Amino acid sequence: MTNESVVVIGGTGKTGRRVVARLRAQGVETRAASRSGETPFDWADRATWRPALAGATAAYIVPLDASPSPVPALVEEAVASGVRRLVLLSARGVDVPGYFGASYDGNGPHMEAEAAVRAADVAWTILRPGWFAQNFSEGVFLDDVNAGELALPTGDGAAAFVDAEDIAAVAVAALTEDGHAGEVYELSGPRALGIGEALAEIEKATGIRSTYVPAGEEEFLAGLVAQGMPEAEAGLWTDALKPIRTHREAVVADGVRRALGREPRDFTDFVRDAAAGGAWQR
Repeated sequence: MTNESVVVIGGTGKTGRRVVARLRAQGVETRAASRSGETPFDWADRATWRPALAGATAAYIVPLDASPSPVPALVEEAVASGVRRLVLLSARGVDVPGYFGASYDGNGPHMEAEAAVRAADVAWTILRPGWFAQNFSEGVFLDDVNAGELALPTGDGAAAFVDAEDIAAVAVAALTEDGHAGEVYELSGPRALGIGEALAEIEKATGIRSTYVPAGEEEFLAGLVAQGMPEAEAGLWTDALKPIRTHREAVVADGVRRALGREPRDFTDFVRDAAAGGAWQR
């Protein structure tokens, strides 16, 4: 038990709901704040911010990817409401020029959010995870994996996919324990895998075979637009895959070890648990 009262902004998302579950399992008073959560919160409606933050001593923030970032205004509201700890979910590579493609325009919103958290007169921690393993089981890759073919413009690149359970574990530690103030944790899994290797792990655990098809960037972008995605959004999505294609996501980070004193969960462990939960069906 702790004396913290935590509000999780984005409490129904991939990491947010896991943070909520872990905090409650530890007996921490926790509110899941989102448009569809038990505590109403809408980035577009500032009237929802103060009630969501009221009485909280700590906040986990999953930011809205918008420019300009709304996070600075939320941080100001949170500090005024008495929040003493802030944990921000950022992204790996946001401080590295050229990490993503041109559509990201200097990764402005992420850095605006980080700057606001750093400037706040409270204890803060920033999490910078790479690509989530859960993209294969409950995210953007899932439908194609189940359909049997995953086409991506990632070439022979690889990524040290991070388990969202590890992200949540680090967030909870930063929200409830001492020793994490002022830390920026780069988070990854313990080894890099190519897309084909990741699909092979899923096949080994489930018997469900999916083929990786390397696609050209222009071909991939055109395909997204043909499916009805706005061209600007399709460009962002295509550029988001660049760090895998260029092997930048293959670098193993030490954030999980520094924060938790253990190694990060392996992709094999993620696949085993996701398969047991029925993630992949055909």
